[in-house]
Amino acid sequence: MATLRQLEYLITVVDAGSFTHAAELLHVTQPALSHQIRALEKSVGGTLLERLPRSVRPTPMGRAMLPYARAALADADRARTAARQAGGLEAAELHVATLYSITLGVLPAVLRAWRRQYPSNQVRLFEHRHADELAAAMAAGQADLAIGPPPAHWDGPIREIGIEEFVVVVAADDPLAATGQAHLDLVALADCAWVHYAPGNGLAEVLDQACAAAGFQPRAAIRTEQSAAAPLLAAAGLGPALVPANSVPAGFDGRLLRPRPAIRRPLAAYTRTRPDALTTAFTRTVTEHACVFPEHVQALLEADV
Repeated sequence: MATLRQLEYLITVVDAGSFTHAAELLHVTQPALSHQIRALEKSVGGTLLERLPRSVRPTPMGRAMLPYARAALADADRARTAARQAGGLEAAELHVATLYSITLGVLPAVLRAWRRQYPSNQVRLFEHRHADELAAAMAAGQADLAIGPPPAHWDGPIREIGIEEFVVVVAADDPLAATGQAHLDLVALADCAWVHYAPGNGLAEVLDQACAAAGFQPRAAIRTEQSAAAPLLAAAGLGPALVPANSVPAGFDGRLLRPRPAIRRPLAAYTRTRPDALTTAFTRTVTEHACVFPEHVQALLEADV
């Protein structure tokens, strides 16, 4: 199989018109250059260069090969340039795997800050419904970086982002909203029909586990595939919903309550191996700008007291 070096040697000999001049341009000895050309000719099964008394010219087989050799070298050069640009944080694309709820709540502030600092970079998101699905996709090589709950038994680097807190959302006219209490014992909602999540959504597991710890199993009034829909459906009076605090939109007209005991989960950025410069820079932006508990949510909680 032809190597890039052999293709470079072939092109240089043809362009220089002689082995002697080509060897000078390539900074190799003439015997080493001749050896590589013979090896290339052996790999393709025919003579590529016609050795004349004072020059060298390509044979028909050589002429047929030259355009592809030049294209291969050009592609290799573009590949090197892309890698160097990525290492230097220039015009690169970063692949980030995460959960739908994190895209909704945590990442907008991060991506806004990243875009301001590195406007030529692109970010491609791979979104998943469950933390286990996210970790499996990351382990399989789907993305450069994953953002979500830290997986158990992960061998690669993990960097903590913060603690995600969950709140209970109810309608503004719900009797629970009229109590003036900022906190609510979760068991007080044991008889309610909930805005629940579809099976396979990681938030369904969070709700089920929290309710189990409080001594009951939540009954579903409605199940939604979309994490963003849960607080809106709860605000419409369809039942309480347990949602990440950072997923509550600004200007929200429902009511928020902090469950007791508190429901929290850690978030982290993790990679398979030591991150490169681009991934390291993005991780730093995540830790600096991740919106774990927004100010407008705190204001909503305080306004309801």
